[in-house]
Amino acid sequence: MAHITRVDISMIELKPKVERKDAIQSFIAQETPIVTIYDSDGVIGKGYSYTIGTGGHSIITLLERSLAPMLIGRDPDCIEQIWRDLLFSTHATSVGAITSLAIAAIDIALWDLRCKKMDLPLWKLAGGFKDRIPLYTTEGGWLHLETSALVDDAQAMQEKGFKGSKIKIGKEHISQDDARLGAVRAAVGDGYEIMTDGNQGFTLSEAIRRTRMLESHGVSWFEEPMPADDLTAHAELSRHSSVPIAVGESLYSLSQFKDYLQMGAASIVQVDVARIGGITPWLKVAHMAEAFNVMVSPHFLMELHLSLVCAVPNAKWLEYIPQLDDVTQSKIKIHNGVAFAPQHSGIGIDWDEERLKKEMLVLITITGN
Repeated sequence: MAHITRVDISMIELKPKVERKDAIQSFIAQETPIVTIYDSDGVIGKGYSYTIGTGGHSIITLLERSLAPMLIGRDPDCIEQIWRDLLFSTHATSVGAITSLAIAAIDIALWDLRCKKMDLPLWKLAGGFKDRIPLYTTEGGWLHLETSALVDDAQAMQEKGFKGSKIKIGKEHISQDDARLGAVRAAVGDGYEIMTDGNQGFTLSEAIRRTRMLESHGVSWFEEPMPADDLTAHAELSRHSSVPIAVGESLYSLSQFKDYLQMGAASIVQVDVARIGGITPWLKVAHMAEAFNVMVSPHFLMELHLSLVCAVPNAKWLEYIPQLDDVTQSKIKIHNGVAFAPQHSGIGIDWDEERLKKEMLVLITITGN
């Protein structure tokens, strides 16, 4: 039986390709903790997670002092067992972002290792439902952009074959959001999808008010309208809205998603593989959503989510925000607005190891010695 012999913990920082501002924050940088797991058969698995500019070193410390040492000597095939043990060992700090992001990097590395041992791509090993997925873009829809820039980007992506664009909302007055969305809709026509994202910026009363405006523009969904921990408010909003409510990027446990689904507070689940704690719980959330006849459309990390949305039957979209181009040797295959699942074994990310070494801010090695 193979066992884990070594764990490397590192971190790089990636700068956003464009300026990113929404209703409550700016995306400063993608701190990217990376975990590399070696087993006694000589197979290597690599996983990662992220922050938007703060907290990365806390994740590294949790990995170094608490989680990575627990892996040495373990059977890497026992992914579910390891995930549970890691979660229980941090029960005093769970559920929370730092813990979930740390566990995710390990869990993703274990899945990468398993896929390589079985010589299968992740999308097949995790379910194998389809080998492609339509894309919508977020990169041209940030809140600080002028209306003309929103229109130009949506038209440019439509010409490339993309099926939709996400527009950030949350301007001071509803009329401003109305005008921006109206201009984009007039430019792209009725057959192009427009998603909207409030980034938790509204009160319940204002969210109800905005849904009526959003309905007039035929938007696909209203994402994170209010603080994600206000489940009751989202349930109330869903009762008032004909626009689908999308929630999930700021939820950190299977149980939180269960509550949203049971209360009918979300009709689109945007589970984030890093923030939920890895591939193991991501798949559980996706299948639970399937039982409620709810679509999964994950947040960010498109390079990894591509394989996951192709693994399950209830995923319709992949969010286009490229972030790993500078540290990978090959990009996602995209044709006419459709992304194609990678065919090589592993999680589907072709890391540029030399570039990773160059960009490394920290490197810690854990062994049994």
